[in-house]
Amino acid sequence: MRIVMPGGTGQVGAVLNRALSAAGHDVVVLTRRPAHDHEVGWDGETLGPWTEAIDGSDVVVNLAGRSVSCRYTPATLQAMMDSRVRSTRVVGAAIAGAAKPPSVWLQMSTATVYAHRFDAPNDEATGVIGGTEPGVPGYWAYSVKIAKEWERAQRQAGTPSTRKVALRSAMVMSPDRGGVFDYLLWLARLGLGGPVAGGAQYVSWIHDQDFVRAVEFLIARDDIVGPVNLAAPGPVPQRSLMRTLRTAWGVPVGLPATKWMAELGALALRTDTELLLKSRRVVPGRLLESGFTFHHPHWQEAAEDLVRRVRTSR
Repeated sequence: MRIVMPGGTGQVGAVLNRALSAAGHDVVVLTRRPAHDHEVGWDGETLGPWTEAIDGSDVVVNLAGRSVSCRYTPATLQAMMDSRVRSTRVVGAAIAGAAKPPSVWLQMSTATVYAHRFDAPNDEATGVIGGTEPGVPGYWAYSVKIAKEWERAQRQAGTPSTRKVALRSAMVMSPDRGGVFDYLLWLARLGLGGPVAGGAQYVSWIHDQDFVRAVEFLIARDDIVGPVNLAAPGPVPQRSLMRTLRTAWGVPVGLPATKWMAELGALALRTDTELLLKSRRVVPGRLLESGFTFHHPHWQEAAEDLVRRVRTSR
C-alpha cells in the first residue's frame, strides 16, 4: 500500500514509518523540512504540489500538530490549536480534491479529550468528555477544546469516498530517544520516579508495537469509523506505573514529588504539569469489541519489554 503520513517526523511517526516500511509499504512523509527520500515538503496549512502524494494513495495517517511538550502559555496553546485544526482541514481538502482519494484517513487525536477522573474508565461509548471538571486548572479545558476542534475538522471534511477514523491515542511507549518512555525511564534511573502529588492519577499508555498493530487493524477493518481509543486495556495509577518501571530497570527507590515540586520540575524542563497530573483513565472499548488482541495489555510486561529493548540498543 501507499501510505501518506503528514507530520510523520515525530516520535510516533518514526515508530509507524519504521514498522510500515519494514512490512513492505510505500510510506511518504509530509514535512516542513524534507531531508530524506520519501519525504515531501508542505506547510501544513495550504494546498500545493504535495497533494500529488495523496492523490492515488491508499491510506492517509495525519499526525501533524505542534508538540505538547512545552509550557502551556496562551501562545503555545493557540499554536497547538492552529497547527492541528489547519493541518487537518488542508488534508481534508487534499483528499476531497483527489481524482483517486485514499480509502481511509486515520487522523491523530488524543485521550486528553476525556475528563480528569478516578472513579471509572473512559471508553468511546460511555466516557465523559472533559472541560467542565471542578477543581482543576482552567487551561485544562482548552486542551479538551483543542481535541474536540481537531476531531471536528476531520468530521466536517467533505470526503465521501474516504472512511475517517479519529485516533484518540494515549501515550505511545517506545524505546526511542526523546519519547515519553525515554523521559520516564530517565526519571526512574535518577531515583526521581516516585509518586507525583500522591500518584493516584491514572496514566493511559500503549506499547509501540500494539500502536502499530492497531493502526494496521483499523486500516484493514472497513467497518470502523469515528473515534477509537488507542490505549492498552490496563491504565494504571502514576505511582504504580513508576514503581513498575523502577523495578524493571533495577532502581530500588523513587523520590516522591509534591504538586509544587512537579511545577518546578516542569518549569525547568519547559513542559507542563497537565501531562503529569491529569488522570487519563482511558480504555480501548471499540478495539476490544472489534476483536483486536493486545500483545502487551499489562504494564509490567510492557515495561520489561521496553527496558530490555533499551538495554540492547544503547
